[in-house]
Amino acid sequence: MIAAIGLLLGVLAGLLLQPDIPTGLEPYLPIAVVAALDAVLGAFRAHLDGIFDDKVFVVSFMSNVVLAALIVFLGDQLGVGSQLSTGVTVVLGIRIFSNAAAIRRHVFHA
Repeated sequence: MIAAIGLLLGVLAGLLLQPDIPTGLEPYLPIAVVAALDAVLGAFRAHLDGIFDDKVFVVSFMSNVVLAALIVFLGDQLGVGSQLSTGVTVVLGIRIFSNAAAIRRHVFHA
């Protein structure tokens, strides 16, 4: 419950304060959002399955965001940033839809 409240407060703070993102970090923001969304949906799925662990959630959240950003950074250094960014988005997108399907099956029993 604390994580959900923290997420809600973070979204509200971002909407109200509208912080400026430094130009050098702009390519990493969409990837970080997708990685964070993957961790949140995975946590919700684990909660519905009765196996949620807050420590696992925090580690998953942070490692997803950092690893995705590092992959995109490495791609930028190699000159293939957009391709690796697309790859990370596809992989995390597949995980997001997989978690969403499991949540749908659990909630609607279908």
